[in-house]
Amino acid sequence: MNQKPTILIVDDEPSIADALTYALSTEGLHAEWCGTGAAALTHIQTSPPALVVLDVGLPDMTGFDVCRGIRASTNTPILFLSARAEEVDRILGLELGGDDYISKPFSPREVVARIKAILRRTEGGRGVTPFPVPKRNPDFRIDEERMRVLFKEQPLELTRYEFRLLCVLVRRPGRVYSREDLMNIAWESPEMSLERTVDTHIKTVRAKLHAIDPETEFIITHRGLGYSLREG
Repeated sequence: MNQKPTILIVDDEPSIADALTYALSTEGLHAEWCGTGAAALTHIQTSPPALVVLDVGLPDMTGFDVCRGIRASTNTPILFLSARAEEVDRILGLELGGDDYISKPFSPREVVARIKAILRRTEGGRGVTPFPVPKRNPDFRIDEERMRVLFKEQPLELTRYEFRLLCVLVRRPGRVYSREDLMNIAWESPEMSLERTVDTHIKTVRAKLHAIDPETEFIITHRGLGYSLREG
């Protein structure tokens, strides 16, 4: 039985799948490949992988639709691939539950590095079993069409990074994100920013939430660890 973490590549381009499979094998990771979204969803139910590398542009459905299907039953980590670099795609992918997003063309080595970073954050890539999806906090609703967050049905006036940070927290209430996690997910060039920048943005988001509900602390600080959103 194969003891290596299995990475499921979902992409309709065999050349990309081959390049990633080889790069993963050199790092001790096992790769499997599906060329359609439907095949991937079936595969995940029967043989849950440690992580899914998911192309946004598939022949039968979008990668975002596949992500929704995955998130309906599992917390399997997802790394999106896309031929498009639009910010709206990146944000939507993260909102839906993606763990990272990389645009084509890319270096297979960079993809592998990101996969390994995600696996380190998700218990070393030991494989993910189905779990009940956490109940979202009913006070928050992400308006995907307008790229805004509604808090108690009131739209929040957020900057770009405030929006991204809050979306990350809202989509997984109760999960504790370190500052490094938030930097890697929400910032375009995290290596160019300081982790204390996260604290500053969290402070301003809190102030905007308190302006609507001053009695409740929705963003919880976990000292020495990071931040989470209060569960509903």
